[in-house]
Amino acid sequence: MTIYKDMDIGTNQDLEEELKKNQPVTCFVLNIDNFSNVNYGYGYEAGNELLKIFVEYVNHIKPPSSRLYHFYSDKFVLLDYTHYNLVSIAEVAESILSFFSHTEITLENDIELKISLSIGISHGSGLINLSHSELAINELRVCKKNNYKIFDANSEYIQKEQENIYWITKIKDAVSNEDIIAYFQPIVNNHTQKIEKYECLARLRDEETIISPYFFMNAAKMTGNLSHVTKALISQSFKIFSDNEYEFSLNITAEDLIEDYLEEYLLKNVSKYNIDPSRVVLEILEEIESLEKAVILNQINSLREKGFKIAIDDFGAQNSNMSRLLEVHPDYVKIDGAFIKNIIDDEKSQVIVDAIIMICRRSGIKIIAEFIHNEEVQNRVKALGIDYSQGYYFSEPKPYLVSL
Repeated sequence: MTIYKDMDIGTNQDLEEELKKNQPVTCFVLNIDNFSNVNYGYGYEAGNELLKIFVEYVNHIKPPSSRLYHFYSDKFVLLDYTHYNLVSIAEVAESILSFFSHTEITLENDIELKISLSIGISHGSGLINLSHSELAINELRVCKKNNYKIFDANSEYIQKEQENIYWITKIKDAVSNEDIIAYFQPIVNNHTQKIEKYECLARLRDEETIISPYFFMNAAKMTGNLSHVTKALISQSFKIFSDNEYEFSLNITAEDLIEDYLEEYLLKNVSKYNIDPSRVVLEILEEIESLEKAVILNQINSLREKGFKIAIDDFGAQNSNMSRLLEVHPDYVKIDGAFIKNIIDDEKSQVIVDAIIMICRRSGIKIIAEFIHNEEVQNRVKALGIDYSQGYYFSEPKPYLVSL
């Protein structure tokens, strides 16, 4: 706050104390767009000078009933106790945006700048008002800047953010309470018609409800808990497969490889449960950018040298390319399920699957087709000579090993 000495502006602490009074107030969060460019381009002294001029201008144009506070960095908060309906709130925001869009700011050394703002607005009581205003800015900036957004609890973006917060709490509790559990889906050899292997899949147990990873994996990534999910899956799966001879596969994320714990943890479980590493298939999620890093490829090669098998999951989706396939040289390729489930009627899916089959056969790579959901699709997959099939046609994932 030293740069605002003797200026009419409250501190972050003043702001918190004011909001804790729990009086109805309209909260405008004013965020200068691309402010870091000023610091990088002209230096931090120029940035500080710009902020001081910004405060002077806002104090000049703001409603008389409002008070300006410095939130942090290039974010400021305007609290207003009189403008509370949507029309008057919009007028305040539009007035501020219009002023700065028509105003050139001159700094020392004849530096002339124009700035734009993103304004998040919420009307309510307490500190949550500030959080809502920040969420409104985040929603606004998904599409554009130099505009304002009034918090709407029913918007799709806000609903999604609140859902993320819910699952972040859930995943933390699940890791602490050992509620990440393993489910297993069979993979059938299309030549013998017998189950030859299983894929191990993570589920979250919430009292009597079993929750799909679709809902919680993003929260696990956001909270840095992906490795805990993978470790739980590894230890439970090794225990289950210690008394049989099935091959089993585990999904490995880029984060697991980046954290560089995987080989040591796998070998620890190999020793504990006396399992031959050749029975363990590591399904690398098809994330091209991560796999381009030499350290990641080195880990994959080291795991292969220790006897583990490698599969590329969801091949054909996103940024898949054949050169990547040759670089990793997996034991298995799992064709992205979107192409398999549409293979009967969609010509594009048929062409892509044909191309993957051709390159895999020439490279000695076994192929697994996922999302087999009916007999017609399974018959087509067998006719194409695909080695293995997996999907609800045979069995949904279960907390135990099924038999056909």
